Amino acid sequence: MFSALVLDDTPGEVQAQVRRLHPDDLPEAESEEVHLEVLYSSLNYKDGLAVTGSGQVIRGDYPIVPGIDLVGRVLDTAHDEFEEGDCVIGTGWQLGEVDWGGYSQEARVSGRKLVPLPDGLSPPQAMIAGTAGFTAMLSVMALEEHGVSPGGGEVLVTGASGGAGSIAVALLGALGHEVVASTGSEGAHAYLRSLGATRIVHRRAFEEGPSRPVESGEWAGAIDAVGGDTLATLIAQLKRHGSVASFGNAGGHELRTTVLPFILRGVNLLGIDSNTCPNDRRRTAWNRLTDLLSDAHFDRIHARTIALDDIPAASRSLLAGEVQGRILVDVQRDE
Repeated sequence: MFSALVLDDTPGEVQAQVRRLHPDDLPEAESEEVHLEVLYSSLNYKDGLAVTGSGQVIRGDYPIVPGIDLVGRVLDTAHDEFEEGDCVIGTGWQLGEVDWGGYSQEARVSGRKLVPLPDGLSPPQAMIAGTAGFTAMLSVMALEEHGVSPGGGEVLVTGASGGAGSIAVALLGALGHEVVASTGSEGAHAYLRSLGATRIVHRRAFEEGPSRPVESGEWAGAIDAVGGDTLATLIAQLKRHGSVASFGNAGGHELRTTVLPFILRGVNLLGIDSNTCPNDRRRTAWNRLTDLLSDAHFDRIHARTIALDDIPAASRSLLAGEVQGRILVDVQRDE
C-alpha cells in the first residue's frame, strides 16, 4: 500500500484527499509502461488550480491523482531505455491532467514520457526546477537559437517573481546576460537580484500595451510569462532582430499587435510548449539546466518542502500570490 493525493469531482466542488492505494489501483500506462517509486514532485500554478478546482486543468476522468511533475526511481519497466533503479523525470505529456500524476508514492507512466535524471542533478533539485525550470530553459535556448547572446543588450523577464520567471532570471544571469526583471512584487527585489537581475522594473510599465506599433528599441530579447498587452508592449520595444519567448497568459490570452515590428525590425515571437516538447530536446534542456544552475541557485529558489497532506493549503497560498520561489513536494513523507 502507498499514499496518494486523490481528486474527486463531487457535485459543486472538487475534493482533494490523501488516500491509501494498492498498486493495482494505478491506471495502466498507454504503452511501454514504467512502474515508479515517486520520490518528489512540485507545486506549480496549474497544480494549484487543479487541486482547488479553480480552473479547468483536469481533462481526464475522476478520481485522478494530480501533479504535473515527478522524479522517481524505476521499480519495473517495459521500456528498453530504462532499467530497475534508474532515476527519471516526468513532466508534461498531460501528466496530472489526463494521466495520473506525481502526487503519489507510486506511479505507472509510459516510458516515452520520461527522460533520465541528468548526472549532477539530485532528485530534489529536479523538482525545485520542475516544469517551471524546464520551461525557462527552453525559453533561453530559443533566444540563443535566434541570436540573443550575452553582450548584445538587456534581456527582459516578465513575471519574474514566479517560478519560471525567477529561474529564467537565474539562467540568463549564469550565462552573463544583463537581466532586467519585471515584477509587481516589491518584496521580490532582493530575491531577484540574488538570482542575477541587474535591474528591476515594475510590471505596470508594460501592462497597458504599447503607445505606438513600433516604440523605441529597448530589449535584445525577452522571456514573457504574462501575455496580453504586456507581450504586445515587448514586441513593440524589441531591438532590431530581437526575440521574445512566450509561454504564459497570466495577463490574458489575446494579443493585440501589428505586423510592423516584424516587417520593419525583423523581430521574432517564439512560442514555448513545454507540454509536448520532443524528448531529444527535453534531454538537452535538462542537461543545460544542470550545467547552469549551482547548488546556491537551487537553495535560493527553493521556498519550502511540503508533504502530500500539505498540498491543498499550499495551493491556496500559491494562487493567492503568497509564495516566492518553488515549493518542493516530498511525496514519501507521511505526516
